[in-house]
Amino acid sequence: MSEEIKLPHFDILPEHLGIIMDGNGRWAEKRGLERSAGHKEGARVFKKTADYCQKIGIKYLTVYAFSTENWKRPQKEVHALMELFDEYLDWAISQEKENEEKGVRISFFGDETKLPEELQGLIEYVQNHTKDKNKFFLNIAVNYGGRAEITRAAKILAEKVKNGEIKPEDITEKMISDNLYTADMPDPDLIIRPSGEERLSNFMTWQSAYSEFWFSDVLWPDFTEETLNEALFDFEKRHRRFGGV
Repeated sequence: MSEEIKLPHFDILPEHLGIIMDGNGRWAEKRGLERSAGHKEGARVFKKTADYCQKIGIKYLTVYAFSTENWKRPQKEVHALMELFDEYLDWAISQEKENEEKGVRISFFGDETKLPEELQGLIEYVQNHTKDKNKFFLNIAVNYGGRAEITRAAKILAEKVKNGEIKPEDITEKMISDNLYTADMPDPDLIIRPSGEERLSNFMTWQSAYSEFWFSDVLWPDFTEETLNEALFDFEKRHRRFGGV
């Protein structure tokens, strides 16, 4: 995603784009490398993709970086992923002035309590120092699961019922949405999944009810701005009815 390339014109863009960054391990294995090498290359592509999304006018980008199920992977691979998150946060802090000028707000979705303490501290720092920015919202799902997110929202509302703040019959879809990580954000218009898989894998389960989907055989480390453009041009052709005609 070079700086020199001329940005394309889109008549319609998703306001909120979700990406399941899949295929890092397979990319590495095809080249006889350790899976961690694929994650490292995938992290590089993530940074360039986020930058490109902001340049073309997408306001919200949510990426699936590490699911609640990913803890089942080999310990060596999990450790390498945690190191990559650490490196990214250090990099984000070093880019603090530039991110401030660009108005980038960085948020993390998921149960942070299961992450290493040092990582939790970096996440808190980055989120606190970008929380007032509103030009580009970058959301990174780490130790995240869509069902766990809905369960978390249900527990919050159940506690309010227990305390007498609301009645069970008062609970609405909006109240559930307001207690998800994406509260105050639009639902994703488009969700992209590379790597040949065609499923959500527990990503934004509630929010994706009316999302458009775009699948590709391209492995995430090979994902380019041209790949993204192909998905976005395809999205322009979709007729979104939202249950209507």
